[in-house]
Amino acid sequence: MVTERSIAAGTHGRYLVEAPSTPTAPAPCPVLVGFHGYAESAEIELDRLRSIPGAGGWLLVSVQGLHPFYRSRSEDVVAGWMTRQDRDLAIADNLAYTAAVLHAVSREWNTDGRVVFSGFSQGVAMAFRAAAASAQAAGTVVAVVALGGDVPPELDSVALARIPAVLIGRGTRDGWYGTETFDSDVQRLSAAGVHVEAAALDAGHEWIDAFSRAAGAFLSRRW
Repeated sequence: MVTERSIAAGTHGRYLVEAPSTPTAPAPCPVLVGFHGYAESAEIELDRLRSIPGAGGWLLVSVQGLHPFYRSRSEDVVAGWMTRQDRDLAIADNLAYTAAVLHAVSREWNTDGRVVFSGFSQGVAMAFRAAAASAQAAGTVVAVVALGGDVPPELDSVALARIPAVLIGRGTRDGWYGTETFDSDVQRLSAAGVHVEAAALDAGHEWIDAFSRAAGAFLSRRW
């Protein structure tokens, strides 16, 4: 007879931080936190954050998933966030990890309390989960920027209502994030009272310059 058990184990996560490139010191700055997609790295996500117009006025934080591996037939180290195995435990681990990153960042850099979470593909679910959890804990979340991934099913209207505003995008040729799911996500967010801006892009499952421009415009309109 085989009995399955779970046990907590300590591990180390990796994140990248880039200080604002525009002259803000010693004034405090807002924080833009990014979560990469499956089989990507923190470096890839940091490039996405940099591509957003106006990002130079933000402290950029790119968080890498806790599960690194080598990309097939290469020495490139990439990571993932979770699988269906022990899903609830992985969500709890990822949220605790993100909270620890935000705490460390706030201690080391001069921030003004505003936080925007951004995600691509698998990282979208992380962005929404982290935003809902962080807003409940500290009330500092101001928005989510999401592309190519769906709103996590476990977040109900009460949790989603903690997020003031969302820019959510989808490539019209994206085979992973379909039209029905996208439309359902927009409806769920709107029903929860979230200010939603939806972007349909002439693209596949990819972050393109047009979405970077949309994200920059979204952030500049609200802050």
